[in-house]
Amino acid sequence: MKIRKAVFPVAGLGTRVLPATKAMPKEMLTIVDKPLIQYVYDEAREAGIEHFIFVTGRNKNVIEDHFDKMFELDSTLAARGKKAEQEILAQNQPEAGAVSFTRQQAPLGLGHAVWCARDIVGNEPFAVVLPDELVLNTPGCLKQMIETAGKLGEKSNVIAVEAVPDHLTHQYGICGVGKRTGKMFEVDGMVEKPAKGTAPSNLSITGRYILQPEIFKILETQERGAGGEIQLTDAMIGLAKSQKFYGVEFEGERHDCGSKPGFLRANIAYGLKRPELRDGLIAEMKKYLGL
Repeated sequence: MKIRKAVFPVAGLGTRVLPATKAMPKEMLTIVDKPLIQYVYDEAREAGIEHFIFVTGRNKNVIEDHFDKMFELDSTLAARGKKAEQEILAQNQPEAGAVSFTRQQAPLGLGHAVWCARDIVGNEPFAVVLPDELVLNTPGCLKQMIETAGKLGEKSNVIAVEAVPDHLTHQYGICGVGKRTGKMFEVDGMVEKPAKGTAPSNLSITGRYILQPEIFKILETQERGAGGEIQLTDAMIGLAKSQKFYGVEFEGERHDCGSKPGFLRANIAYGLKRPELRDGLIAEMKKYLGL
């Protein structure tokens, strides 16, 4: 099972981090010195993704600009002899024709956003990557999932899962655990935000998926669920009636950058992983804390 395409739902309003996202897409908020969208793009490229599909909304044009060439900037850097900066931009530049953009006209939920990419994805398995969730690890989360998918049957679906405290399971999509092989297991049922004390496990569904194209037919008629939105989890529950789902407990540290505490934590974690920044960051933190 070869996964060539990845869908990035980037039409959300980013209400959890207002006012920062009033005029700027949350996907362009920076972790250290790169926007969120660049991190997940890099993760997908590392995993072997060839076609990057962004489902955008109004006021998201800057995301398209970010992945485009800026001749004025390139010329200025060249004239000033800033070769290192030119090389950084060149590394981040997608190949011609490797990026597509489509529009979600109304905020109808993650499931609807994925459905908006149906014609670009076509009739092949694909990945879904949520840009406000970062996983700090090498290899990246998506590469771990694609390696797992390569060992499964053609019509298999894979979701990344993470253990959460038992008393918080009602805040997440939770999956049941069937036959297990190491970090991978057969998903034995899924439920979106189960009532307290009723969750089948403490393994939450996170922002990385590998799905079969049959999901689009289900999403086409999917009724609205939690929050009055078309939920991807509900569609996956429907698809699980005819296809197998597998969970992967990925290696790495997940950061929910869609929340203010998670965003701040991610900046510290990613900063500490940078050798040229680590010592200075630790010194500033000790100074601030009076240590």
